Amino acid sequence: MGATATIREAARRFSRSSAAIERDELREAATKRGGTPIEACCDRQIAGCCGTVRYTSLRPRTDSVPAFVVGLDDGTRMMQLVWLGRRSIAGIEPGVYLTVKGRVLHRRGMPTIFNPEYEIKPAVEVD
Repeated sequence: MGATATIREAARRFSRSSAAIERDELREAATKRGGTPIEACCDRQIAGCCGTVRYTSLRPRTDSVPAFVVGLDDGTRMMQLVWLGRRSIAGIEPGVYLTVKGRVLHRRGMPTIFNPEYEIKPAVEVD
């Protein structure tokens, strides 16, 4: 029975898409780092999350204050990180693994943290 379960698990892993496998790996890495899953973050809660940077952008200048915007993905959901008054942050680019901490706000349905504390971390190897 143990061998059947092992074969079944191997077949399940081989039949899954690469995106699904990557999401699972991101979730496992966030769990190992002790991060709060982004999908579990409540509005106005202080949370510590971790994940991979998917995109960076500079918010359009609708006002005089620039804003550096980052999309963080932990495998459960995307989160926006916004640094007001910044055009970029050295070392933060797509593919980098970050841990962040701050107050989560839900803006237009998207979890967002303004000016979060952050650390750039090496990627976590998942067994």
